[in-house]
Amino acid sequence: MNAPNTASENASSDQNDRYLATTHEVVNQPPALENYNLYEQDIALQEAVRRENPGAAENDLGAFGALAGSAAVIDLGFRANQNKPDFNTHDRFGHRIDEVDFHPSYHELMRIALENGLHSSPWASPGKGAHVTRAAKYYMHSQVEAAHCCPVTMTFAAIPSIRKQPELASLWESRVLANSYDPRNVPDSEKTSVTIGMAMTEKQGGSDVRTNSTLAHAIGSKGPGQAYELVGHKWFVSAPMGDAFLVLAQAPGGLSCFLMPRWRPDGSKNPWQIQRLKNKMGNVANASSEVELRGALAWMIGEEGRGVPTIIEMVAMTRFDCMIGSSAGMRQAVAQATHHCRHRSAFGSRLSDQPLMQNVLADLALENEAALAYTLRVARALDNQDQEHERLLARLATPVGKYWICKRTPNHAYEAMECIGGSGVMEDCIMPRLFRESPINAIWEGSGNVQCLDTLRAIQKQPETLDAFFREAAEAKGSDRRFDQFLGQLQNDFANTDNIQYRARNLVDRLALAMQASLLLRNGDKAVADAFCASRLQSNGGMNYGNLPAGTDAAAIIKRATPVVG
Repeated sequence: MNAPNTASENASSDQNDRYLATTHEVVNQPPALENYNLYEQDIALQEAVRRENPGAAENDLGAFGALAGSAAVIDLGFRANQNKPDFNTHDRFGHRIDEVDFHPSYHELMRIALENGLHSSPWASPGKGAHVTRAAKYYMHSQVEAAHCCPVTMTFAAIPSIRKQPELASLWESRVLANSYDPRNVPDSEKTSVTIGMAMTEKQGGSDVRTNSTLAHAIGSKGPGQAYELVGHKWFVSAPMGDAFLVLAQAPGGLSCFLMPRWRPDGSKNPWQIQRLKNKMGNVANASSEVELRGALAWMIGEEGRGVPTIIEMVAMTRFDCMIGSSAGMRQAVAQATHHCRHRSAFGSRLSDQPLMQNVLADLALENEAALAYTLRVARALDNQDQEHERLLARLATPVGKYWICKRTPNHAYEAMECIGGSGVMEDCIMPRLFRESPINAIWEGSGNVQCLDTLRAIQKQPETLDAFFREAAEAKGSDRRFDQFLGQLQNDFANTDNIQYRARNLVDRLALAMQASLLLRNGDKAVADAFCASRLQSNGGMNYGNLPAGTDAAAIIKRATPVVG
């Protein structure tokens, strides 16, 4: 008998093991979209910043863009959403604490936001372009994780209302504007930096805050700056670990605004009790709560009975941030879709080179670029409130833009997800989070109908707001026949006030489109402006994305929008 060839048999066995262990080579997959600069890889953002704030410190924006696009910061967004906040009513000794426990990734995102002044910079350092620069940073940061931006926005938006009561502003403003983050559940007197929230809506009214039932009882003297105790409830309070809240409650003279801290000045807990956290479909990293006020100490801001006018500036600023946030969601969706299609091939060619996919990708990019152009134009108006035109424009453009941009985001997110295909539905992709987040801004801070009614209210109370809006839009007249016809018809339709509330959505839709078209025609890329007018101002029979007409330079539009990574 011959001896076995042991070495040969072992080699053959090893080779077979390798065949069994290796089933295939991974090819035709895009690299992860990370470690890229969100500012330098966004041509539309760079152009908009330079247009609306020519003196912008672009090195600063570039540095922030690199931070926001880093793999480590992107990972924070995933971790914050994988780990929902927990609520503890009491500590282990039985003391009521009303404490929401967030994952460390949430706190790190908050730290980045506040240390970079996303809550403070236009108030702490006002001047030319301050709102534009802050909006650009918020736009990039929100692409990483949108939910934690809620307390950032409310802290930012609270300053105009707090300043209406100078003695309260002297106690709170420096800490609100401090570029640091202190998440400890301790009295605000022990902190050098604080965050602010707001509590307006109640079960029976929602957006109809004038039906609020929470009552304010004066402790001593009555009126602005005086102490009250609040008894009632609030149906929707986001970021309940804020250090203080602007609250609407009924005083004897009517609905009034109050500043209510979570802790009393003596260091005891204010009897403001969280009942439970909301179980939301999106906005998961941010806690939203239902609360009851059991004699909570608060101080009146502004005149008694003038609660809505007092808090309305805060509401206007939160609505502006909804525009930024929804535009940012669109940008991240476009970045993900174009990046995927640039690297992925099917049916013999790259997806981004295939005509039908080009139609969809270019259309998604158009929507984002128009939203961004509109948003940063409003930012410039906020930077120039001493000018009547800018003040009037901001008053009308804010509800119009909040309505339109936020309303367009959900279908945009879905279409971008479809461009990626099955992988875009997986939870380790950012697209499911963008999709779940996409309806939030349209609903919060006043849903679509509320924005349309506010648009009509602005026009009825100040007809000059509509004049300013049309005057701004008309700066593009003569540059495109389609635009001229669209604007002229819209102006004619506003002259007819019959059934105007019933027609409000149609009118507001067209106001937004007219302003976006005007901005793109005056300042934007030629291919983008032409495609926008052709697809948005003329009916071509298609309502879904991917209905750009023949002759559109889709490749050029896609190239502008695609981040080049890998």
